[in-house]
Amino acid sequence: MLFVATIANVWMRTSGSLSAGIWKTCDAAGCTLLPDLGDNESAMKAVRAFMILAIIFGCIALMVFIAQLFTLDKGCRFYITGSIMLFCWLCILIAVSIYTARFPSTFPGDWFHGYCFILAWICFCLSFLAGLFYLVLRKK
Repeated sequence: MLFVATIANVWMRTSGSLSAGIWKTCDAAGCTLLPDLGDNESAMKAVRAFMILAIIFGCIALMVFIAQLFTLDKGCRFYITGSIMLFCWLCILIAVSIYTARFPSTFPGDWFHGYCFILAWICFCLSFLAGLFYLVLRKK
């Protein structure tokens, strides 16, 4: 879900066929790069960077979990995996918070949040729960 939320370009959309993501703006004819965002350019770069970091931390957490699954002693907890997953959660929190604070007001007219924005918030909740579960989880 985090890959889709980051890659797809439907963070904001209209009732028509116009949509905008963190990378491009799309309409029925095709997609183009985002127009000049002015003062919000650095904020958009931060959103992109933190979403990519969240993907990286999520993938690292999966690999560390598999490694810990085979190397941990019986009864030990998955602390490293849980902490990496909480870093993923923090990156999603920062990215989506910046987007929420800066960008919906820059779209004039009848724009509303698209499915990628909603997926990012769902990933935020699920990564937090996964991080907590990893911290509590014991190897049987």
